[in-house]
Amino acid sequence: MTLRFFRLLACQFLLAIACVAMGTPAQAADDIEITRATIEASDDGYRLNTAYNFELNHGLKDAIQHGVQLHFTTEIELTRPRWYWRDEKAVSLKRTIRISYDVLTRQYYVVVVGSFQERFQTFEDAMFMIRRPTRWLIAPKGTLKAGEVYEVSLRMFMDREYLQKPLQVNAFNDSDWRLTSSRKTFTYRAE
Repeated sequence: MTLRFFRLLACQFLLAIACVAMGTPAQAADDIEITRATIEASDDGYRLNTAYNFELNHGLKDAIQHGVQLHFTTEIELTRPRWYWRDEKAVSLKRTIRISYDVLTRQYYVVVVGSFQERFQTFEDAMFMIRRPTRWLIAPKGTLKAGEVYEVSLRMFMDREYLQKPLQVNAFNDSDWRLTSSRKTFTYRAE
């Protein structure tokens, strides 16, 4: 009877550990580092100038070689703090960049979704375009109030929502398919 009791206790202990492990959400590693993030005033408005540092693991490189398109989304928000009311959200945007490989032409394609496309001969040249994207117009001139200070929040991640449905199931359960940056925050005084 005591042996049976200990077996039951051991089973309950193992079951409790399994429940805790299943109930704990997987934490995404900060695999993308934001190395540069500045906002520049230009003639047509305000542009985001960024640079990222990250590498794709072997599984993601292999997926691209086999025709899987990977999407990297950058999110930015500019808010103006107000003591008398809720903070004013001046800008809230997303921009997605896609990388793909054409087996027939043996070229890599980088597409800023809704904008332009470029071809590259090598994987590294294509990734350079993703790591150092073109300056992005985040707000037309006059959107931000000159002299006001805005809090900027920025992050980049590999957007698994764009994957084909069968791949999404594996991607959401596989940590190799989770690339994300920490949210970078800084202040910007509008010009």
